[in-house]
Amino acid sequence: MSSDTHREEPAGDLSTWTFDQLQAFIHDACGQQLETARVAALGHAYNSSHPQKVRRQWAKLSLLASRRMFDHADGRAARLAQQEFMLRMWVIDRLGPDDTDTDWSPEALACDTLDALAFTPPQAAGIAESWRDLPTEQIRELRRHKNLTAHLESLVDYLAPGPAREQLLTWTAIRLLLP
Repeated sequence: MSSDTHREEPAGDLSTWTFDQLQAFIHDACGQQLETARVAALGHAYNSSHPQKVRRQWAKLSLLASRRMFDHADGRAARLAQQEFMLRMWVIDRLGPDDTDTDWSPEALACDTLDALAFTPPQAAGIAESWRDLPTEQIRELRRHKNLTAHLESLVDYLAPGPAREQLLTWTAIRLLLP
């Protein structure tokens, strides 16, 4: 077997690999390998038989794989960002927030979410009024915004009153108007 073939198809079920094995694999992986590794790490993060600290480590490893994919995402950047936001929100909800780690900080997630959005809430609402008449690309952009804000109903409960929380609350209402 050539090394190129090995790089395309990892040997064995990645979900059975140790943390260290999967971490080393992620550093050298590319393409679909990273997606397979992301899902394998995610399975461990979701495993309630692991202690919380271990689940956070696995979630962090899943984020690493996702971020490596993001570097070469091309048209999949929005999907990867949405997956990252949902995982971060899941950790905050299930394992608790951690303001010492930006991945598990509600405030950091709020800022990252707002940074990922190209439209303001009023812009999105205005465009969405007649979304059925829009070109496909604009409909896709509205849909991207809807996907990138899917976690907001949970997130706003963790945020202190302020401008970011208010913007995100507005987005929760605007989401209902988006295709």
